[in-house]
Amino acid sequence: MKSLKSKIDTRFGFFILITILFWAKTLFAYLADISLGVGSIFQWIILLINPVATTVLIFGLALYIRPKKIFYWVAMLLDVANTVMLYLNVIYFREFSDFMTVNTMLGYSKVNQGLSASSMSLTNVHDIFYWLDIIVIFLLLVLKKIKMDPHPLPKKFGFQITSLGFLFFAFNLMLAEMDRPQLITRTFDRSYIVKYMGLDAFTAYDGVQLERNHKMRSEAKKSELTSIEKYVKHHYAKPSNVTFAKAKGKNVIIIHLESFQQFLIDDKVEGQTVTPFLNSIYHSKSTYSFSNFFHQVGQGKTSDAENMLETGTFGTAQGSLFAQLGSDQTFQAAPAILKQHGNYTSAVFHGNTASFWNRNSTYKNMGYENFFSASDFDVSGDKSTTYGLKDKLLFKDSIKYLQHLQQPFYTKYITVSNHIPYTLDDEDSTFKTPSTGDKTVDNYFKTANYLDQSVEEFFNFLKKSGLYDDSMIVLYGDHYGISNSSNTALAKTFEQDPDHFKEFGSNPTENWDNWDNSQLQRVPLMIHIPGMKDGGIQSQYGGEIDVLPTILHLLGISTKNYIQFGTDLLSKQHDQVVAFRNNDYVTPTYSSIGGKLYDSSGNEITDPSTTFKKKVEKDRKAAKEQLAMSDSLNEKNLLRFYKNPDFKKVNSANYNYSDGLTKATKLEDKLGLKSTSMFSKNQDKSLEDLYKTNAPEANHKSTSENRIKITNPDANGS
Repeated sequence: MKSLKSKIDTRFGFFILITILFWAKTLFAYLADISLGVGSIFQWIILLINPVATTVLIFGLALYIRPKKIFYWVAMLLDVANTVMLYLNVIYFREFSDFMTVNTMLGYSKVNQGLSASSMSLTNVHDIFYWLDIIVIFLLLVLKKIKMDPHPLPKKFGFQITSLGFLFFAFNLMLAEMDRPQLITRTFDRSYIVKYMGLDAFTAYDGVQLERNHKMRSEAKKSELTSIEKYVKHHYAKPSNVTFAKAKGKNVIIIHLESFQQFLIDDKVEGQTVTPFLNSIYHSKSTYSFSNFFHQVGQGKTSDAENMLETGTFGTAQGSLFAQLGSDQTFQAAPAILKQHGNYTSAVFHGNTASFWNRNSTYKNMGYENFFSASDFDVSGDKSTTYGLKDKLLFKDSIKYLQHLQQPFYTKYITVSNHIPYTLDDEDSTFKTPSTGDKTVDNYFKTANYLDQSVEEFFNFLKKSGLYDDSMIVLYGDHYGISNSSNTALAKTFEQDPDHFKEFGSNPTENWDNWDNSQLQRVPLMIHIPGMKDGGIQSQYGGEIDVLPTILHLLGISTKNYIQFGTDLLSKQHDQVVAFRNNDYVTPTYSSIGGKLYDSSGNEITDPSTTFKKKVEKDRKAAKEQLAMSDSLNEKNLLRFYKNPDFKKVNSANYNYSDGLTKATKLEDKLGLKSTSMFSKNQDKSLEDLYKTNAPEANHKSTSENRIKITNPDANGS
């Protein structure tokens, strides 16, 4: 024991100690929190050694330092910094089943509002093990139980350790290439890089890729649009004569159902129907409902979904397009298209801070005329969750602004109450939750039920006000609510409604696999057109990328001259290969998930025929090309070069979101009898009293306490 202590009391011994401890807690993270899909003994060996090289390279930097105290504190600082990176990835993986990219880190200030509460809900008791070694070593240094070695190491020693680190990295890479050829040169799922090379190597690799992308954007040329234009022209799906212009001239109301998955429709738990009102809309003949509609978001989550619905292009492969590129991106987006082809007024209603996901800047480049955010509502006290104004209050309090908008209008409601950690105040719900052992899963049903009630109250107002018959209402789920890591807990609820979940088999908890995860990526899409009688549930496969051309065609607007990567869901020419951001894809007959093929019943296809292999290769290339074309367009901002005869470029300087209500009422006064707002049509009388809600907070007085930060950059003159 004395011999071991004497070695630790040397600089090299201390370096070995912190290196071994960091290696151990990285392995702990792999085993306890991060699912990497290790499938062989050889992969386990690689996993065991992959933290070593980068840890030696990073901690080895301290070995170049000669002063005693500086050496120890730099070594500790490197340990703390690397632990922070490890732990942030653990928390991020629990929520997103993915790893933090450099783009995500750079965009953190744009998305951090409200994340603290979400992150707290993702912590576990065993998280102490990520920090215990640092605390103990720090105390041992302070108490001088570990003595600081005053003798600097030879000058060449640091170089030797660094060389050893690079040599071991090369050895690690060689083993990785043996099991997964072209790991670095080809585009794989991020989890592959982490599984074979480790988290630090992934971060470094991602940083290099990010710099390459920045260079690519600055050097982009107009000629690079040619291949994209050819792709879009070839990919175009002609609209159906039956559905084209079916909703021409109607108001468009988009209801963004936060974290809402398709399985909630018609689901029952604890003897209760989770979403009775949305079920009725889903089954209505006045609704085009899509039973095989998938989210296609990446790390940008909600902002990716918004981007697809507004622009018909995917979010970026890494990070959030809104947060990283939205401030100076060129868009040809729905609000501007509808303004130019129908004189639509546009507005977004969202009860969080305007800068969340960089919306305040991105919306201007999209051509949104109005953005009513947290600064426009009373979000004080218990009126809000940590992600913004509660849904019942958002809908109710929006009428103050909605009634003054000139019709037709294009509006979007971004709900937040059904957002992780899925918490509500006790007075907001009496819904009985299941007991799966996972509070996130249990509470998900309660907040989904609350969202359902919120939408019903809003529909009741639309009918009372007369707005219902003049509108097309589009409801969609933006992305999954339950992450893959919690799906086995979710599966415990399936036995309460076995007919609803029969596709998952009789014992899903024990037999859960990646195919099951992929099936839960379905989210609802309901296009409700009051008065229509030939709607119904549509079984064709599609994704969020397909929504914009579908909506525009229903409004009678041709999309032939627009660069959009989806196709009209109601067209006979609609493409049913649905690409996911991780390069997986699904089709009506089979799915390609995690490198494996599954038939439509979830059985793995292990011996495909030659004909089937050709189909798989064709679909794989199609999915990859669709993503690649969109990425090229967005990452290089190529749309700035595109001349569309049907579209005039948006000037973001024309928009300011500081006082939307005043501007709307001034326009009413200016138009006089020509004003088409609800307020004007109601003989200049408010319609707010028509709105009825059972939200207890509606009667609560405003307080000085807030659960969210209230800022509006435009109010400060920016």
